[in-house]
Amino acid sequence: MKKPSTNLYLEINNSNFVFFVGRYDEQNNFKITHELSVAAQGINDNRISDLESAFNTIKENIYLIEQKFNYTFKEVILILDNFNPSFINLSGFKKLNGSQVLKENITYIINTLKSCLDTNESNKTILHIFNSKFILDKKNIENLPIGLFGDFYSHELSFTLMNTNDYKNLNIIFDKCSLKIKKILIKSFILGANISNNFKNIDTFFKIKLNSNSSKIFYFENNSLKFEYEFSFGTNTVIKDISKITSLKMETVNEILDKVEFNRNILEDEIIEKKLFNGEPFRKIKKKLIYEIALARIKEISEIILFKNTNFLHYTTYAKNVFLDVGHELQRKSFKEIYKKSFSNENRYNLNFLNNLPATSMIGTANKLVHFGWKKEAIPVLKSKKSLIARFFDTIFG
Repeated sequence: MKKPSTNLYLEINNSNFVFFVGRYDEQNNFKITHELSVAAQGINDNRISDLESAFNTIKENIYLIEQKFNYTFKEVILILDNFNPSFINLSGFKKLNGSQVLKENITYIINTLKSCLDTNESNKTILHIFNSKFILDKKNIENLPIGLFGDFYSHELSFTLMNTNDYKNLNIIFDKCSLKIKKILIKSFILGANISNNFKNIDTFFKIKLNSNSSKIFYFENNSLKFEYEFSFGTNTVIKDISKITSLKMETVNEILDKVEFNRNILEDEIIEKKLFNGEPFRKIKKKLIYEIALARIKEISEIILFKNTNFLHYTTYAKNVFLDVGHELQRKSFKEIYKKSFSNENRYNLNFLNNLPATSMIGTANKLVHFGWKKEAIPVLKSKKSLIARFFDTIFG
């Protein structure tokens, strides 16, 4: 009988190190058998600020996990939800003059793009490369058009990179832990792949996560991660606005949201019930007022993040699907109609609400990406004896 395989995953975000142990059973089913979250010591401002502190915290907790399972890990798979990755989209071209698209044509384009990236981003390390577009004679082609005839071929690659010093520091930490980094995955890539797998007919979309004090957006195009961006505000701005205008404590506002759903059907003269004032002096506060405050602020948030963000105007004309995860449970329930109205941009976009992705789904998707690859990811992340171009063609041609 084949011995079950056990894998170690570590998510690093701005506040926590989250360790997962994933295991294949005898029937080759994958599941999480252990999860441990600890404060992310040595991580500040999206980078490693204290190498020794980060190392000690990671080493101590890996040791505890190994003791628990009586198992010594040799590899670790990293999931990064910080470190400010950068995103670059580059296109290369080849004039064909009626001839076929050959493997050599693509080799030339890839060499040119890689050389350009090496020259201009020498302080960055590549984490992911996606085949984001194949265009032959101004027509988008779903797969590599090897053997097709045309006059002009364009090939776009989307690169995800991280600061090389941060990359080296991560390797130092895990080398000292006697662990090899098997793969580094950007969390947005995992979340996007999960959405793509669950919504088979959607390969281009925005995904927005609204936390209490921060928000993040990423964009998938043709099943390729094109960018992500984080904002330093979140759903608490809505609570603060309501609290300020009504002179209610934020705790009282949350109590009200727990009991009242605010939508366009609220009557003009409806007021907040006295029992919801959470011990504060009762005042006649119209439900309509709270609805209008929330509508104004949530609409503004949607415009800042997406619809009036000049950096994303090109993408908003192309993508019409938005996936929204509102992390504040009370707001998700009480202001659902307002979020739908605002983040669908008055139904101009197809909006899907998402809940926070369960750990089992996230690690399950990550596990598949590591062991089976992704349909649009061109090149494995970690170093190999093969050249970058050789690895590219091993991936797409088998």
